[in-house]
Amino acid sequence: MALWFFYGFSEEKPQFFENMSRSSPCNDIVINNQVNIFRQGKTLILKLKSATLRDVAQAAGVSLITASRALGNPVIVSAKTRERVRQAVEATGYIPNMLAGGLKSKRSLTVAGITPGLSVTEFLPMLQALTSDLAGEGYQLLLGETGYDPAREATVLDTMIGRQPDGIVVVGLVQTQRARDRLRRSGLPVVELWELSDRPVDMSVGFSHLKVGGTLGGYFVSKGWKHVGVISGSDSRARLRTEGFTAAFGGHVPMAVVQPPSNLERGRRALAELLQQAPNLEAVCCTSDMLANGVLTEARARGMRVPQDLAVCGFGNTDFSAYTVPSITTVHVDGPEMGRLAARLIMDRCRGKAAEQSIIDVGFRLIERESTGAAA
Repeated sequence: MALWFFYGFSEEKPQFFENMSRSSPCNDIVINNQVNIFRQGKTLILKLKSATLRDVAQAAGVSLITASRALGNPVIVSAKTRERVRQAVEATGYIPNMLAGGLKSKRSLTVAGITPGLSVTEFLPMLQALTSDLAGEGYQLLLGETGYDPAREATVLDTMIGRQPDGIVVVGLVQTQRARDRLRRSGLPVVELWELSDRPVDMSVGFSHLKVGGTLGGYFVSKGWKHVGVISGSDSRARLRTEGFTAAFGGHVPMAVVQPPSNLERGRRALAELLQQAPNLEAVCCTSDMLANGVLTEARARGMRVPQDLAVCGFGNTDFSAYTVPSITTVHVDGPEMGRLAARLIMDRCRGKAAEQSIIDVGFRLIERESTGAAA
């Protein structure tokens, strides 16, 4: 960073600048080790010097090498020292050259995150926890969006790998074999989130979507509902939940499929479609809380009472699901815990520590609320 001030010569110029004007153009004057003044033709130029790493080390009261490690490879420095260096950076205005530092330490201090959609409410708590825990270690999360498109996933991954992150987190399982092979060849630690696989690319933290669907199907059977339907997203995880649910009813139930990401409008349209297929519908299972909210809105518009005329269930336990009228029965998964676990796995690998578990199942639980008849 440099601030430039230009002073033209005048009869009233201070003696300091008078002396400076007679000095050699090659002789800079340094003030308090922070300011350079030099002459260019008939103009005096004052340049504020950028803070250096040495300035940061002095301000933090640590050695130059410790300051360098705190900024370039923070996982090997104590949290107390990192905080002292951080405060010194803020006080001095030092701006690290991350490119040069990355070449020396072989660390970019970034983790790439690949998500199907940035607007998916179910993913947000998980990504926020991931971002927070990485930041606590001196790392930043760089997000790329695939739009639920496997071809775009490969392109985003190539771009992210080219930026040389220290790890990669993918929401969902990597879709194509080409992308899986590319990630394995990169040698980077990779965590696939929100889903489980017996053969992950590297590490996996999530839950079984098939079991979620089976649990919901068993719940609907226990309530005695026979005329049921499903409103499902077309993505692979929603299809697994739908498969688990329909298995409880012999594999065949009326269904409306919507393109992700889910929203309220698509939920409303899907219920209208489902009622055309099954006018005597008693209960509907939705593969997201957002779709369930749309179903509540459409049912209300049609004069249908929930749950008396139509029971509704969602998935994700998003923030609004407990506060709709009626509140939405849903399935809770611990997104923040998944984010924290992913951050820990990546950081451990950056420290050279192998994962004790490469596949972690965080489980899920059904939350019964008013939309399926639970007491308020």
